[in-house]
Formats: sequence, C-alpha cells, structure tokens
Amino acid sequence: MVGKVMERLEQIIHQVAADLGIKVLELVINPDHVHLFVSAYPTIPIHKIVKRIKGRSSNILRKEFQELLKLPSLWTHSYYASTIGSVSREAIEKYIEAQKGV
Repeated sequence: MVGKVMERLEQIIHQVAADLGIKVLELVINPDHVHLFVSAYPTIPIHKIVKRIKGRSSNILRKEFQELLKLPSLWTHSYYASTIGSVSREAIEKYIEAQKGV
C-alpha cells in the first residue's frame, strides 16, 4: 500500500472507526501491513473491527484502483491484536511511529 492507495486506505480506516464509535490513536501503513492502535469499548469485539476495516477497505480500494483487481485478495485472514496490559500507551505509540518506512 503506497501512494494514493495508502492515502485512501487511511481515510477508509478513519471512516470505519468513526462508524464503529472507536478512536484511532496511532496508524502506520506499510506496503505490506498496517499497524493500528485504537481505543474501543470492550463491548465491540476485536474481530468485528478488523473484519469491518478489511472488508470495507478491500471493497472500496478495488473499485477505485483497478490495478488491485489483479491480486487474489487484498488482505490475509490473519491479524494480531493485543490489549495494552502492562505496557504504556506512550510505548505503543512510539513503537508504531517507529514502523514508518519499515
């Protein structure tokens, strides 16, 4: 995800977050993966957030960027999710920020 596709993906992620009532705290989009730090109510299952972001972004990006149609899929089914736990919010934000350009 680079260039205009990356810019559009960022817009879509923020829109989906707003629709779900969650807040994007940090976001870094790399060519082959995304780091996303959100604040959400515990009543919203993580898998629902991921599914909505992947589903809507795949649908919109493939309509707007025809070159993406040649890919068998835009996203894999896998993802990693964790709660803050004993790590501070600042540590997570630093880590995600450090992922720019990786």
